[in-house]
Parts: sequence; C-alpha cells; structure tokens
Amino acid sequence: MAKTTFTCNACGASHKKWAGKCEACGAWNTIVEEAGLSTGPAKKSLGAAKGRRVELSSLSSHDLPLKRVVSGLEEFDRVLGGGLVPASAILVGGDPGIGKSTLLLQVAAAFARRGVKSIYISGEEATSQIRMRAKRLGLSDAPVLLAAETNLRDILTTLDAERPEFVIIDSIQTMWADHVDSAPGSVSQVRATAHELTAFAKRRGISVVLVGHVTKEGQIAGPRVIEHMVDTVIYFEGERGHQFRILRAVKNRFGPADEIGVFEMTGAGLEQVTNPSALFLSERDAPASGSVVFAGIEGTRPVLVEIQALVAQSPLATPRRNVVGWDSGRLSMILAVLEARCGVGFAGMDVYLNIAGGMRISEPAADLAVAAALMSARQDQPLPVDTVVFGEISLSGALRPISQADARLKEAQKLGFSNAIAPQSIKAVSSANFAINKLSDLGDFIVEVFGEVKA
Repeated sequence: MAKTTFTCNACGASHKKWAGKCEACGAWNTIVEEAGLSTGPAKKSLGAAKGRRVELSSLSSHDLPLKRVVSGLEEFDRVLGGGLVPASAILVGGDPGIGKSTLLLQVAAAFARRGVKSIYISGEEATSQIRMRAKRLGLSDAPVLLAAETNLRDILTTLDAERPEFVIIDSIQTMWADHVDSAPGSVSQVRATAHELTAFAKRRGISVVLVGHVTKEGQIAGPRVIEHMVDTVIYFEGERGHQFRILRAVKNRFGPADEIGVFEMTGAGLEQVTNPSALFLSERDAPASGSVVFAGIEGTRPVLVEIQALVAQSPLATPRRNVVGWDSGRLSMILAVLEARCGVGFAGMDVYLNIAGGMRISEPAADLAVAAALMSARQDQPLPVDTVVFGEISLSGALRPISQADARLKEAQKLGFSNAIAPQSIKAVSSANFAINKLSDLGDFIVEVFGEVKA
C-alpha cells in the first residue's frame, strides 16, 4: 500500500495534508500530491535479506592522479578547478536569458573539437533552433551531436548506446521520468531525474552538465538535495544592462569553491576576459567623489573592482538604502558603525551603493572600501586615483586582518596603483614603488584620509 504525501514545489517541504500555503517557505499554491513508497506488510525489512559486503580501504591507500580534460576555454576550465573530471556531475544555474545555453553550446563545441564526444540534449528548444544559434556563434563545423527530448528513459538508452564523454542536459526541470507519478518540473520529477542522470554519469564514466532554472531569489529551483547530489554547482551571474558575465563555482569537489570566470557578452557569443581587473576599471580615469577601488579575492584570483557610492539629502521620512552587488545588511552595519563609533551620521540622507561592472562581492574585506566610498560621497572628497582599499570592519570599529594581502597588493601594483590603505595587522611591507598605509581603527582612517568631519 502506497502512502500519499504532499510536497511543496518551491522548497521541497513535506506536509501531511494539502494546504493553500506552505508553512515552510510561505509560497501559495505550490503543494502537490505525490505517491510515496509502499509501506504494506508484504514489504521485507532490510534485515530480512543480506546485501553484499562493501570493500573498505584505509586513509593511507594511494589513488591514481586525478585526470582532467581541458576545453580550451580557460575561464571555464578555471572554474572547474583546472578542467573537466570524468564521471562528474555539474549543475549550472542562472537567470533566464543570461546566456547559459550560449555558454554551454560553446563549451560543447570546444570539447568536441578536441576529440571529446559531446552530446547536447535540449528539452526546451528544437534542434533547428540550436543549429541557428550555433551558426550565429560560428560553431556549425563543431562535431556536436544534438537531440530534443524530455523522456528520461529514452535519453538514458541513447546515451548508453552512443557512449559519449560529455553530455549537456538543458534543462533538468523539463526532464520527465515515466516511473514517477508527478508532472514535469515538480519536486519529485526533478529529484528523480537528477538522481538517475548523476548515477548514470558515475556508472558509465560520463561527465554530465545539468542546467537548472532559478527562482526569483536567485536559487536553483527544486529541492536543495540536487545540489548535494552533484559534484559541482556553478552559477552564471550578470546584470542584463552590463555586458559582463561571471561564472562562479559555489561548490566543487574537485577544486576550489568561489572560483570565478569572467566573460563578455558580444554579438558573436561569449568572449573570455583574461584580465578582469583591467576591464572593470577601464572607464575610471579622473578622480570622483564616492569612487573607491577595492582589491578583492575571488577564489584564487585577485580582482580589482570599483565601488561607487552616492549620498544625498532625502525628502522622505525614511531615507532610501539601495545596494547593487553587495549585501544590504552589511551596508546597514557599516552605516551603524560609522555613526556609533566615529560620530558620522547618515540620518536624513539617501544612500546608494553600486559595484561597477555588474560584479557581486561577498567577502568582508570590502568593508573598508565601502566605508571609504560612503565617506568620500558624503564629504564630496575624492580619494587619489592610484589608491586601493581593503579591510574588514568589526562592530567596535577596529580594522580586522584579511587573507591573501600579498596577492591583492601584487594585482594592484601590476595595474599601476602605487598606494594601498589596509589593516595594521597585514604582514605586507611597503616598497619603493608601492606605499602601504596601515591603520588599526576606522576612526583613524577617517581622520587620516578626510580630516575633521562634521557629524
């Protein structure tokens, strides 16, 4: 006898009965009925029949070196940790229209041209549409095999017969497993198809890329268990108004997480950006108030980006706090520290903060650069154009140490910067061509750079 369950399509939470609103995530009309596992008395318990004995090994056992296959697209290979690992499952997510299909078609063509048998299976487009895109991208001569199919059983049968080395499934939400009593795109279907494709990849030694839709919050739609199944989770990020696209690994069993690859969207597809720092700062010439260069680290790569701030008197009872590319909660913290520890208030002022070029920053080392941009905008006093800023701010106003200071400073020096403002605790030392101003407190920073400031 099968037990009926009710599952939320938005978050995957289980409920004992149907309801209009999911109590776990608050979404409306997302709970669907699903057939559960059989719980009848005829079903044998696990102890009734013995399984095979699992072979065990010690931590001192030696494994063969990890083999990787490179695509030739250096930015893509970098995000994977140096290349594609055979028998791996990769989940790629991103906003609609951001360029996921374009990127993966270019990746499939790059692998195919290197002798890697590649298959592109789409559940959203006809093969004629994929060929039109390939023609526009100049990839018509690439030996990539195409298919338009959503039935999982037929797809696995085809892959078993063709024995490819690299497969792209676009997208996992359109796949349909006929043994699951649920509609395509539901939590049960997405979970079952992802499990079958991942298990097939491990069993046959095939590298599989699953494309996933994202929710309005920016998370991959479906149950979070999918992200646990796969080896690598990658997000393709970018603002529609900017030409830059960021490929970011948030999970990678075969390489560093938070590694990024930078691409530029052009009429001929996605072009690699080998020096993103220079590109993000390409339009920054004359000094401007509210503009500060932050020396950040994305994965293993140092990246310099411009942080822009605008502070203006607000006509509203509740001033605006708008942020693009950074955490709004952290901005509130920086404003509170400036007021409580340094006596610099922003009451009655609208505050706008933007990370130039569509970049998104999450590391706390950007705190000092944000505070510098806010103070520069408030005082209408630009910082020198040859200065980079980095450092974490504590709630007491102290400047805390950050990691990989040497890499940040080398990247800044390579791009022509000659000064840096950083926490006192970093071990880097000044040189003849590069001066480092080390400070221990946010108040000292404000006095050193902006002088006496009116509250």
